[in-house]
Amino acid sequence: MDERPAKTRIEAVMAAVRARIASRSLTPGARLPSVRAQARSLGVSVSTVVEAYERLSAEGVIRARPGSGFYVSGPLAPLALAEIAPARHRDIDPLWIARQSLEADAAVLRPGCGWLPPSWMPGPGLRRALRGLARAEEAVLTDYATPLGLPALRQLLSRRMAGHGIEAGAGQILLTDSGTQAIDLVCRFLLQPGDTVLVDDPCYFNFHALLKAHRVRVVGVPYTPSGPDLDAFAAALSADRPRLYITNSAIHNPTGAVLAPVTAHRLLSLAAPTGLVIVEDDIFADFEEDPAPRLAAFDGLSRVLHIGSVSKTLSASVRCGYIAGKADWIDGLADLKIATSFGGGRLASELLLAALTDGGYRRHMETVRVRLAAAMQRTLARLAPLGITPWLRPAGGMFLWCRLPEGIDAAALAGACLPQGVVLAPGNVFSPSQGAGGYMRFNVAQCEDPRIFDILDAAIDSLRQRKTPAGQAGRAS
Repeated sequence: MDERPAKTRIEAVMAAVRARIASRSLTPGARLPSVRAQARSLGVSVSTVVEAYERLSAEGVIRARPGSGFYVSGPLAPLALAEIAPARHRDIDPLWIARQSLEADAAVLRPGCGWLPPSWMPGPGLRRALRGLARAEEAVLTDYATPLGLPALRQLLSRRMAGHGIEAGAGQILLTDSGTQAIDLVCRFLLQPGDTVLVDDPCYFNFHALLKAHRVRVVGVPYTPSGPDLDAFAAALSADRPRLYITNSAIHNPTGAVLAPVTAHRLLSLAAPTGLVIVEDDIFADFEEDPAPRLAAFDGLSRVLHIGSVSKTLSASVRCGYIAGKADWIDGLADLKIATSFGGGRLASELLLAALTDGGYRRHMETVRVRLAAAMQRTLARLAPLGITPWLRPAGGMFLWCRLPEGIDAAALAGACLPQGVVLAPGNVFSPSQGAGGYMRFNVAQCEDPRIFDILDAAIDSLRQRKTPAGQAGRAS
């Protein structure tokens, strides 16, 4: 910060204070660090901090108490996730990328989104389920669900989990309004602001956004083709004393990797003496051809919470997720669910039960897996001439985690393609360390339109030409 102009240094100090207030690490009435302590912390002069504090005081953000210091003014500020440090450029902000994908109209191409096209979803099965529910008794259509959720759906989920070696009775399963709500409830149940949470690096980008809302410290563990880097995982356990580790089972998002059995066993052995709780997100289970190891199966749901939903395979419009865990934790999570959403969605549960027990769902998923395998090959073939190469070739699922050509920044490429109607997912959206600037996640199910690759090709050429000296423009050999 010392190398910045004086005006910029003052503004940077002011921005740092505002960020702490926005994140609620400084609340109304809290005393700010002394000017000397703040100067040491931010690497600036005392006079810079004095001027920054005076300007914030003039704006009414803080107030001075003679002989005592500076204190935060006013009522508690609304929680503004976009302002919580560390700030990211909008091109790699998880909240911005999610909004771009969700708000785009039907004409926009979305190879960066995380779901199947509507035409790939089981519309006929959902319509049959809806027609059946139209004839159901009034309580199904109008009443609250029980605290744990529809018993018949929990029994079905119990049987499905048993197929992966997870022993969870219906009483150990809590239905939620979505997979995201399941993680949110777990965070409310187990975390306090300032706790440390481990995530994979890279990992699903909404993990970042959700954890930001809980005001915890996030530490990334590098992810390898067989699971988290165990040396880095052990080092993080020792240095950071994390409370939670959140990861994917089955097919990893965004890399498409699969957890190896030996990695799973070693990870649980490392975690056991530390008291670490593991949250295993199993949302991509039905995309697997060959089931991968589940941490919850090895652990017996002792320190692992197993969560999921069917939003990726059946319907994202019908919101329903679940948490499986030991009975006393499920009891506490049910109380939290009642406190935050009361009874939950009975109609959604009934609809999903009917759709999942319809023989058409199994056939639907068989078709989806075949279609994804073919789309994977086509996408790989179309990316190769552009110099975009896979980090690995996934055994299943919808995602390709790809290296871009040398010197091409993913955020810049995404920014160049967005005005052309193509929404991409640049690597640093997924990376806590911001170390994936040369990577991009592609959803092969959303890559069927050849215009995507023409636009990518033109954007890569344009970015190269900006870096090429005059007279040498053109595609690198």
